[in-house]
Amino acid sequence: MTRSSATLVGLTAILMWSMLALMTAASGAVPPFLMNALCFGISGVVGLAIVRARQGSFAVLRQPWPVWALGVGGLFGYHFLYFTALKAAPPAEASLICYLWPLLIVLLSGLLPGERLKPHHIAGALLGLVGAALIVTKGGTALALSPANAFGYGVALAAALVWAGYSVLSRRFAGVPSEAVVGFCLATAILSALFHMIGEPAIWPARLGEWLAVVGLGLLPVGLAFFTWDIGMKRGDIQVLGAAAYAAPLLSTLLLVAFGFAAPTWSLAAACVLISGGGLIAAKDMLRRRG
Repeated sequence: MTRSSATLVGLTAILMWSMLALMTAASGAVPPFLMNALCFGISGVVGLAIVRARQGSFAVLRQPWPVWALGVGGLFGYHFLYFTALKAAPPAEASLICYLWPLLIVLLSGLLPGERLKPHHIAGALLGLVGAALIVTKGGTALALSPANAFGYGVALAAALVWAGYSVLSRRFAGVPSEAVVGFCLATAILSALFHMIGEPAIWPARLGEWLAVVGLGLLPVGLAFFTWDIGMKRGDIQVLGAAAYAAPLLSTLLLVAFGFAAPTWSLAAACVLISGGGLIAAKDMLRRRG
């Protein structure tokens, strides 16, 4: 697989993550760790069946402990920290801090062998961050970081660092097949179920439509997306994928508008320009090669 092809595969993860908010809204009032357990459980079981059908065994799951530590730490660690941050700080502020992960991916990628971090990569990611800020704040100036929420802000930053670290360090394990993500999904489902039983009410989907939304989440944004992201991180253009990741909150909001869950605003239009422009700037080298 070429670098450009792997980058395109990685971009499909961003498209699938853009469905997350819409599908979550349609899934009812399921609490976060239970939702995590259901979705990662679905993706893990389906992934196991596919691996068994294609390879005839589960040998791909026999990986060294550092691979498991990175995979489970990335998938479960990020979601645990993200949910904790949303409880410990105002959601808008915590979400914006968490959205530092695409910028961190771009910056950290410069530490990888064979990668060159250029000014237009940073510029593209920064434009994307500004666009994401417009989406989170809805164009207002409501963000007022308070020392009282310092713990929540710190946890949100830790979540951003964990996901950026998992993504970039995946390149170090480029020889590990992406099918190994099946194991990470199953482990994340088990850990999420444990945390659900410890501290969450058992609110299950109440209607068929809510169950279908949960299944859709498990198959796509909380399923296949992690496999295609793994391919993109290991073989694609990390800087382009990092900057392009800011398209996820934009596309997510556009979907909510299209289905009547949100209203179009000037800030959304401005975010569209900033994030699209930032993505094009970051992808300048790749676009030239394809041209």
